[in-house]
Amino acid sequence: QVQLVEFGGGLVQAGGSLRLSCAASGSPFSINTMGWYRQAPGKQRELVAAITSGGNTNYADSVKGRFTISRDNAKNTVYLEMTSLKPEDTAVYYCYFRTLVAGTWDGPYWGQGTQVTVSS
Repeated sequence: QVQLVEFGGGLVQAGGSLRLSCAASGSPFSINTMGWYRQAPGKQRELVAAITSGGNTNYADSVKGRFTISRDNAKNTVYLEMTSLKPEDTAVYYCYFRTLVAGTWDGPYWGQGTQVTVSS
């Protein structure tokens, strides 16, 4: 049983910054990947950023250079530092977690979502 709790989000002006965090609990497995998807109204959910327990990162092209994902493995917590925010970044951001179980990636497990709104 994995539970994800997200923090952060809010309303900011274009060019501003926000920091999201997501804490995972309930999993005994240390090999995992965490990150965020986002979903804007009327659009499909898209991957924003991901980080493995080994520290490898991936970013959507649209956020590369503006967003930075990091993690604290001891806390099973991932952080997304978002800078130079644009109105098109407006979406609900969903944290996800996947863990390697018996050679198979389990999940994804999802956080509750947090709203990020960037005004022009």
